[in-house]
Amino acid sequence: MGKIFKYGIDHLTVSIALDIARGKISGVLNNTAKDKVLKSQASVQEIVDKGDVVYGVNTGFGPLCTTIISEKDTSTLQHKILQSHSVGVGNAIPKEISKIMLITKVHALAQGFSGIALTTLERIIWHIEKDIVPMVPEKGSVGASGDLAPLSHLFLPLIGLGEVYDEKGNKALASDVLHRLGVKSLQLGPKEGLALINGTQFILAHAVKVVEKLANALDTADIIGAMSLEGLMGSARPFESALHQIRPYKGTQHVASRLHHMLQGSEILDSHHDCDRVQDPYSLRCMPQVHGASRNAWLHLKEMVEVELNSVTDNPIILDAENAISGGNFHGQPLAIPLDYAGVAASELGNIADRRNYMMIEGRFGLPKLLMADVGLNSGFMIPQYTSAALVTENKTLCFPASADSVPTSLGQEDHVSMGSVSGRKTLQIIGNLEQIQAVELLYAAQALDFRRPLKSSPIIEATHAYVRERVAHADEDRVLAYDIEAMHDIVQSGALVHIAEEVAKKEKINLEGDFKAEFTY
Repeated sequence: MGKIFKYGIDHLTVSIALDIARGKISGVLNNTAKDKVLKSQASVQEIVDKGDVVYGVNTGFGPLCTTIISEKDTSTLQHKILQSHSVGVGNAIPKEISKIMLITKVHALAQGFSGIALTTLERIIWHIEKDIVPMVPEKGSVGASGDLAPLSHLFLPLIGLGEVYDEKGNKALASDVLHRLGVKSLQLGPKEGLALINGTQFILAHAVKVVEKLANALDTADIIGAMSLEGLMGSARPFESALHQIRPYKGTQHVASRLHHMLQGSEILDSHHDCDRVQDPYSLRCMPQVHGASRNAWLHLKEMVEVELNSVTDNPIILDAENAISGGNFHGQPLAIPLDYAGVAASELGNIADRRNYMMIEGRFGLPKLLMADVGLNSGFMIPQYTSAALVTENKTLCFPASADSVPTSLGQEDHVSMGSVSGRKTLQIIGNLEQIQAVELLYAAQALDFRRPLKSSPIIEATHAYVRERVAHADEDRVLAYDIEAMHDIVQSGALVHIAEEVAKKEKINLEGDFKAEFTY
C-alpha cells in the first residue's frame, strides 16, 4: 500500500496536495472524519426540522438572505444554486489546478463544519481517484463570497451537468461520462450546494501552483545567476556570510550561502582574484539582496497557503444544531495580498536577469560584443535580449495588485471583495514569463562561459553548463535562436538545473542548502 493522507485529519501541505493530484499519495476518509461529517450533516437536518432560520439552509442567497425557503424546497435550492452560479467565462483552467481544487475542498469539508453529506464527499473523492476532473472556466470569480462561479462549475458534475476531462484527458459532457460508467448524479441535501461553492479553493489551487513554480524559479535564478557571474568574471566576495549576518534577512542569507557554495572551486574566480575591478554592477553584486527579497515573499506566501490549506472557508459554519455562524471565512484577502506580493517578487527576478542579459552582450569584461567573435554580418546574440526586455515590461504591467481593487457585488450585500482569483491567475502568468526570461539568460550565460575556456568554473556550474551544451551547441554564427530559447525554456521549466546542482552538491559534499532549508521547502 502506498502513502495515505487522511482528509480532515492530517495536515495538508503544498507538496502533499500536489502528490495527491499526481497520484503519488491516496487521500482517504477515515472513520474519525466520517463521524465528524455525519454529525455536521445531522446538525443541518436538525436545523431544518426545527425551522430555525439559517442563511443558505432555508433562506435565499446573497441579497435574498431574508427570503425564507420552505422545508420541501431546501434540496431544490441547493440544486439551483449550482446552476445559477455557473457563470464562468474564458478558457478552462489547467486540469491539475481543477484537481487541486477538488482535493483542497474535500479537506475543508471533511473537517465537519459544513453540513455536507458523506455520500457527496465520497463522490468528490471518486472524481479525484478516477481522474475524472471537472472543467472550470478561468474567469468570473471576485474572490468573495468565495470563488462562487468556478466552484459552481467544479461541482456541476455532481448533479449530472457541466463538462469534465475523462480518464484519458478528453473533454466530455459529465452526463455522458457518468452514464458510461454507470454512476448516477446526486440529489443534494440542505446547505450542500452552498457548502460546495462557498470557499477559496480556486484562489488556493492557483496559489499552490505559484508556490511550486516560483520555488523552482528562485532556485534556478541562483544557478543561472552564478553562471552569468562566471561568464562576466564577477566577484564572489559579496556572498560571504559576514556581510549578511549584519543584515540578516532569511532570504538574503539563504541566497548568499547558495551562491558562495555554488562557486567554490572555480578556476575562473581564482584567475582574477587580484584584478583592479573594485566592485561589480548591482545585478551581480546584489543577487543575495534581490533574489533574497523574492525568497522572503515566497516564504510569506507559503506560510499563508499552508494556513489556508487546513482551513474551513465556507459559510455559514455549523458548530452544532444550536450554533450556526454566518461569518466571512470565504473572503480571499488573506491569499490575495501575498499572491500579489509574490507576483512582484517573480517580476523582479526577471528584471534583474534582464540586466545581466544586457551586460553580457555589451562587450565588457573581456567578452566579445553580442557574445560572438565575428559580428557585423552576424547579429550575434543581440535580439534575444529584446525578448527578455519585452517580457520584463509585460510582467511590470501585470504587477498591479488585484487585491487593491474591489467592485461591490450582490446588490451591495457583498460590498468588499478580494479579487484574489485575478491575483492567482496573473501571478502564474508572471512566472511563465519569468521562465522565458531565465531561458534567455541561460542561453547567454552558457555562451559567455564558453569564452572563459580553458578555465573551469565550479563543479556545480560546470555540470549545469555541460547539461545545457548537450542540448544546445555554442554559436559561432547566426541561426534561428528561437529554437535555442525553446530548449533552454524546457530546461528551466523542468527543474533540471536544480536537480543537477543538488546531485553534484551531494556528491561533492557542498553545503548548497544552507541554514534555512526547512523554511524554503514546501
